[in-house]
Amino acid sequence: GLGEAGYRRVESYSTGMKQRLKIAAGIVHDPKLLILDEPTNGMDPAGREEILALCRDLAGAKGMNLLVSSHLLPDVEAVCESIVVLGRGRVLAQGRIEDLKKPHDNEYELRVRGDLSRFARILAGRGVGSTLVDDHLRVALPVGEGVAALWAAADEASEQIRLLRPRRSTLEEIFLQAVEGAN
Repeated sequence: GLGEAGYRRVESYSTGMKQRLKIAAGIVHDPKLLILDEPTNGMDPAGREEILALCRDLAGAKGMNLLVSSHLLPDVEAVCESIVVLGRGRVLAQGRIEDLKKPHDNEYELRVRGDLSRFARILAGRGVGSTLVDDHLRVALPVGEGVAALWAAADEASEQIRLLRPRRSTLEEIFLQAVEGAN
């Protein structure tokens, strides 16, 4: 993706262009293993997406093994199947991302058609805790309660439930739990 920039001095390249050059140098000999340290560092959103797509293509279509070291967890999740969380020279957590992103007991993500704050107040009146997170509620059902309680609250509020799914850990939560557990 450097095109005409190939005729310019490397010193004049932006940080993102230098990152692309390093990746190109790493894959030119078609290695079986490519180690990438913060591959999207310094890139604009479009360049970042191109590099992530390239990484997925190298791993998927080309069968290359990639080891990605990054603190940008959305990038890791977009490219990797498995993770290893390291801290102070020790393995703190490891495994397939999908296996580590386990569901939480009695916790759900919920979105309604109407006002989320109003619905949260209705849930609170029924003894159901909830927290507003971005565009949905994170709901914690009391022990022994099932999702029927959420449907009953929606009926009471004349609301339409648009999203209801078990809450799963995020990669950030997995990372933070592993690091906190090591201290």
